[in-house]
Amino acid sequence: MSRLELLTPEGLRIDGRRANELRRITAKTSVFSQSDGSAYIEQGNTKCLAAVYGPREARYRQQVLSDRAILNVEFNVAPFSFSERKKRSKNDKRSLELASFIRQTFEPVILRSQFPRSQIDIYLQVFQHDGGVLQCCINAATMALIDAGIPMTDYVCACSAGCIDKVPVLDLNNLEESSDTPELTVAILPRSGKVNLLEMESRLHIDKLQTVMELAKEGCLQVHQVLNGVIKQNTKYLMDRLNA
Repeated sequence: MSRLELLTPEGLRIDGRRANELRRITAKTSVFSQSDGSAYIEQGNTKCLAAVYGPREARYRQQVLSDRAILNVEFNVAPFSFSERKKRSKNDKRSLELASFIRQTFEPVILRSQFPRSQIDIYLQVFQHDGGVLQCCINAATMALIDAGIPMTDYVCACSAGCIDKVPVLDLNNLEESSDTPELTVAILPRSGKVNLLEMESRLHIDKLQTVMELAKEGCLQVHQVLNGVIKQNTKYLMDRLNA
């Protein structure tokens, strides 16, 4: 499919959204009883589950840090998550790369100095892949960490943006991603506005970079409103049960 077909003359995209419109987000926390914290999120048709264990004793003594906790991230994609089944191991290059991005995004935000000589594990499982996997995993991990009660300086909210026929578009789906659309994934700390992750794998003209980046940051703030609403609703539910 050519890029011309991804954006109609009326400004509508292939899935009916406007250029600056997010896909629908559905999220909930405490979906696992065995983990310390967990979350499930759907961004459009991309579905991700996150589970957090820890802080707990480090698995390998040689990795122990005396002044802070170590952060371990494991990322896995189910073979049935694509339209065509793909067998992907946890150790393939792309999975390790995404796990590294997520770990580097959260290391400065988690107050790891409060848990010396320990380990925090984040496990991420993608059940359906329809674009924006990195942003979906970061948002799911944020909610799971909050659910686990692990202290952080702020939420980490992520969103992607790209450029179709020189028009900046928000939150790309799989069809748009697979059509060689330049894509930028941004993760920010909403209260301070600091950028914690900036990831781009395809070429984007320098004249469009600022516009696309600002659109992605606006998307992050919209994501924050949704995630914050879910956390507040869950907290209210817990408080009501305690007071019952």
